[in-house]
Amino acid sequence: MNSYLRGGIGTEPTIAYFSMEIGIASDIPTYSGGLGVLAGDTLKSCADLGLPVVGVTLLYRKGYFRQEITDKGEQKEHPVEWRPEDRLLKLPGKVVLDEIEGRAILVQAWLYTYTGNTGKPVPILFLDTDIEGNDEADRHLTDSLYAGDSEFRLRQEILLGIGGVKYLRSLGFNRIHTYHMNEGHSSLLTLQLLREHQRTVFETWDEETVWDVDKVKSLCVFTTHTPVAAGHDRFGFDLVERVLKTGISMNVIRKLSGEDCLNMTTLGLNLSRFANGVAYQHGDVSSGMFPHHQIDFITNGIHTYTWVHEPFRKLFDRYARLWNNDPKYLREAMTIPRDEVWQAHLDCKNELFDRISKMMGETFDPEILTLGFARRAAAYKRASLMFRHLDRLIDIAENSPGLQIVYAGKSHPKDEPGKGLIREIHEFQKKIEKRTKKLKLVYVPNYNMDLGYYITGGVDVWVNTPIRPHEASGTSGMKAALNGVLNLSILDGWWVEGCIEGVTGWAIGDLDPRLDLSPDDRDDLDCMNLHDKLESVVIPKYYEDRTGWTSMQCQAIAINASLFNTHRQMEQYVTKAYFSCR
Repeated sequence: MNSYLRGGIGTEPTIAYFSMEIGIASDIPTYSGGLGVLAGDTLKSCADLGLPVVGVTLLYRKGYFRQEITDKGEQKEHPVEWRPEDRLLKLPGKVVLDEIEGRAILVQAWLYTYTGNTGKPVPILFLDTDIEGNDEADRHLTDSLYAGDSEFRLRQEILLGIGGVKYLRSLGFNRIHTYHMNEGHSSLLTLQLLREHQRTVFETWDEETVWDVDKVKSLCVFTTHTPVAAGHDRFGFDLVERVLKTGISMNVIRKLSGEDCLNMTTLGLNLSRFANGVAYQHGDVSSGMFPHHQIDFITNGIHTYTWVHEPFRKLFDRYARLWNNDPKYLREAMTIPRDEVWQAHLDCKNELFDRISKMMGETFDPEILTLGFARRAAAYKRASLMFRHLDRLIDIAENSPGLQIVYAGKSHPKDEPGKGLIREIHEFQKKIEKRTKKLKLVYVPNYNMDLGYYITGGVDVWVNTPIRPHEASGTSGMKAALNGVLNLSILDGWWVEGCIEGVTGWAIGDLDPRLDLSPDDRDDLDCMNLHDKLESVVIPKYYEDRTGWTSMQCQAIAINASLFNTHRQMEQYVTKAYFSCR
């Protein structure tokens, strides 16, 4: 092990966790959304559980982007200004990456060490090419996350996968028995492992048998995170042949990654001993997408200590005293007095509303039922669904003491439909302001971990409306449940497992995706079901049955938060993937 790190990371890692993005904190803006935040929460639980893991990702000097929303509802993107040296430690060593067009590129790494409650640290390496001596274009390779064209993305993924393995070797991490690919972005690490594990004795030599595929499969684990096609990177072979220089023939790469193009998911699946989706239903969906592979499931979770709000942390310390070491003890939330739960919840609402007031100049009333919707602005998430029949929503609000809605979410800079959703919600906001004071809507800009923390804990109901079955898992609703916020969601992703109707929250519609309906009819039906549940169940429960509401809050914590956490998730990876399959 590198002597520079020996004193700081404890046990030499035997598991390497690769992810294109890792979200540790808002002031380390190397993540865009759920994938990165999940990766950060995963590594935090690895530290808490004392697992010998090292994380590998890229350093993005301009972050993802800072979001501005104009008066017309247009999203504007701005670089994030941050100084890696303020939060990370630059390591002294460098490695040479010569697999991008065959030229030498220097790669350095920055270190973040997360120490869990066991005192056992997990190192996270952020690879960086902004080094004097590199070509100007290569220095910008680690500027931004999910930026540039297909060629730029391929270069970044060569750096992550191949450069990441090379850097681990430079640190002397030679005992790694599991390389966990968190989505296909890092699948090129398998090619580097093939190069490291060439057969030296064989009966007949040819370009295929020289590569020990079985050995590499014994080392790798793959997690797929989305049924959406855009989440599975594909590169044309003309581009791959021009850019990627590994010494492995294109014939071999074609057989491992697909005959039509380099499919990063296919490559990862073909060279892994274990593969999984991120929820029970997503495992089934993924098996249908990749029928020649055995795909298990391990449902995602959240890092409870990161996402719990202080008022609830204090309650858990009193009534579920071992919760921080083992979130299963959150089952004892059922013993918390209901008035204390409600007061803790009001404290969280006031935190959020104070923040909205400072950011937006908008005043929200903590006594009014408040819905939250904060997700990446992508078309399949249907952020504007609840406004599809605006007249009815206004009537529902008018016939109640009132309704407030808090929105947030970034759209990918190149996702025009996603940006259109933000504009659409902005237009609905204008119409609502002209017609009623009983319904209040705000779209809070620059959704990040910090803002997500306040929204998931500060609203009363968490709304989620994806097109079934496109939601692989979804973890924001888990963060809400941890803080006593009830879910009102389409039965997709984790909510298929977490929803006990009228106990932990409510479903919008049923499990039938109604594939016989046109998209318009499907959206009409889902909107109607959302409005029906809101009008006939949620609003009366909130305003007329406070005891019943607080009992549901306790049940959401005790049933959902005790299960949907990264401690349980990582225990399942250990038993299903890391050790049982070796």
